[in-house]
Amino acid sequence: MVQELQIGGTNRMQPQKIGVIGAGLMGHGIAYLLANAGHTVGIYDPSAEWRASLPARLKSARDLLDGDPALLGRISAHDQMAPAMKDASFVFEAAPEKLPLKQQIFAELEELTVPTTILASNSSAIPSTEIGAKLKHRERVIGTHFWNPPHLVPLVEVIQNEKTSGETVRRTMELLRDAGRKPVHVKKDIPGFVGNRLQHALKREAIALVAAGVCDADTIDEVVKNGFGARMAVLGPMEQSDLVGTDLTLDIQNVLMADLDRGTEPTKFLKDLVADGKLGMRTGEGLRKWTPQSADAVRDRLRRFLAEQAKSTQAKPAQKP
Repeated sequence: MVQELQIGGTNRMQPQKIGVIGAGLMGHGIAYLLANAGHTVGIYDPSAEWRASLPARLKSARDLLDGDPALLGRISAHDQMAPAMKDASFVFEAAPEKLPLKQQIFAELEELTVPTTILASNSSAIPSTEIGAKLKHRERVIGTHFWNPPHLVPLVEVIQNEKTSGETVRRTMELLRDAGRKPVHVKKDIPGFVGNRLQHALKREAIALVAAGVCDADTIDEVVKNGFGARMAVLGPMEQSDLVGTDLTLDIQNVLMADLDRGTEPTKFLKDLVADGKLGMRTGEGLRKWTPQSADAVRDRLRRFLAEQAKSTQAKPAQKP
């Protein structure tokens, strides 16, 4: 049982040992988040390049967020899994989105950790049911879908599969909430979970509108950012439906539903973009055209916006008793 301690009138979780698989974009952000909350983090990554660049990337995140100056000392990088996972009460896997690889990693983790260690996958779409299918102690396997970048975006989807115990869900939610995240409990382990299903339902319609010549990609982005998107940070779609009334929502859907895209696979328009090498910002063109300067401006705008939000929610590190 994880203990709590009293700090400044609030209950805080005791510092723990956390294991992270992967030192890349997601892994280093998860490590930063948990180290900033006072935990000791061991990261395993077989890539010498990723391990070598880890301190600079962690320092950049700390500087951006005015994080705990001591947090870098609580993170260690390893070229072997065993020392990184030693004595871990939680392990967060942030390996590439390949099911056989994730299954192999979880099989190794089962041998290296005690049965009470929670094994969490940060997969964006692969159900943890499949990832942990061959394990003996499947009750401790759970999905934890952080959003990119995990040290800036507060949401974490905590996905319970049919074998996940209620205690595993409780402990995971508690750890993440204590670290300043906004965990939500997803009760069925379905592909894409909740967030990506909503996001890609919007993208399916947006790409279909562009493909049909209704408008261009710039217009889609302007409609979202300056229309309903401007209020979505403070007003979710269920709240908005109740605000205007479910009767009006029904009237609008009676008109729209039959005309919305119902494709069961990506559009030919999107497939052709990829086939032609138009992959987005990194190639100079995707759904929109990009210069290096315009792409950097978008990245910087997003980073600064998320950083300002994150500063107001990040946890202060727990102190050892």
